[in-house]
Amino acid sequence: MNITELFARGGIAMWPLLLLSILAVGTILERIWFWSRILTREREVSGRVLEAARRDWPAAGEIAQRSSLLPMGRFLSAPLKLQSPDPEVFRLALETAANEELAIMGRGDKILEAVIALAPLLGLLGTVLGLINSLGSIQISDLGSGDATAGTSLGISEALISTAAGLVIAITALAFYRLFQGFIFGQAKMFRQAGSELELLYRQSWAQRHGLSPVPEPLPPVGPVAPAGTNSATVDGVPSTEIPSP
Repeated sequence: MNITELFARGGIAMWPLLLLSILAVGTILERIWFWSRILTREREVSGRVLEAARRDWPAAGEIAQRSSLLPMGRFLSAPLKLQSPDPEVFRLALETAANEELAIMGRGDKILEAVIALAPLLGLLGTVLGLINSLGSIQISDLGSGDATAGTSLGISEALISTAAGLVIAITALAFYRLFQGFIFGQAKMFRQAGSELELLYRQSWAQRHGLSPVPEPLPPVGPVAPAGTNSATVDGVPSTEIPSP
């Protein structure tokens, strides 16, 4: 029995299952092409930008801009395009760019989620409709004959085709969905590490340019100061002042 015969015997539910399978395969192929372009180059781009940022910030911005076709390049170039921003603005630009890039990486996830949820239900619906047709065709007078039993068994086996097809589509979509989610989590971790290091370098550079100390110096201890022209005495270790009478 080939695929065409299985599809024909699966019933009317095979048509929406075919549509879901086309959506799932198209989404999976597009995501595979997307991740194959960036997974091997993201760490290299972040390393080059961070290394340049330790020596020359304009050079780091140029490197990130040249890598704007990659998510990591767009993520790092977002704050570097600003003109001497405040450190808080620098951090906000990093967070905004990270959210945008992660949203792009999650494109297609909603389609796979819909396929995972709908495919088993449509397969079960096809099975139920097939069973209804199979059992509805049995005549009461034929219940004791072998032909009725054979026909019912054949109808049930054909009705289960749609359930099997729905499960195959849902399992395949779920496997690739979890794989793509793992890629997104890895990218989020890489964004967090590269962004934190770039922000730390920028804060150090900002402090040096503005003559600020990254670590505040401790204040000198403040003690009691006796006013000029007064006689001070100490009673039980506590300084006291006595104002002279006029």
